[in-house]
Amino acid sequence: MTDQEALLEWVERVAMYLARDGVPPIAGRVLGWLMVCDPPEQSAGQISEAIGASRASLTSNLRLLSSMGFLTWRTRPGERTVYYRMAEDAWTVVVRKQIAGVTSFLDITRDGLDLVGPDDDRAARIHQAHTAFEWMARVFDNAPDPGENV
Repeated sequence: MTDQEALLEWVERVAMYLARDGVPPIAGRVLGWLMVCDPPEQSAGQISEAIGASRASLTSNLRLLSSMGFLTWRTRPGERTVYYRMAEDAWTVVVRKQIAGVTSFLDITRDGLDLVGPDDDRAARIHQAHTAFEWMARVFDNAPDPGENV
């Protein structure tokens, strides 16, 4: 296996891991590729060629990843080409958004429990979600900051 084949195999592993959480495979491949490519800034054409994606599907996935905070882009003086790269602290930003989502859902489950009352059958179903999200919030509160070296 060549170095390039090994890199692309790793990129595919990243894509399949992220696909479990609903990230489109092309977006996962883009992320994986931008984590290992050299140079770290790549045009859509370079990314497309590297991961074997059509330019049409790549464009929508680049837009998605940019809106999620994973990518930044820039142009170079005198060129019309856009170059993409991983955003600084991209993973930290995304994880923090997920943590904020856990906290938000805890608020929703608390409101639901107040709404239906503690003795209602519906409360048991809400309580299951509340307990799970409460546990995640505790784990995240005790976890080291993703940006710190541990």
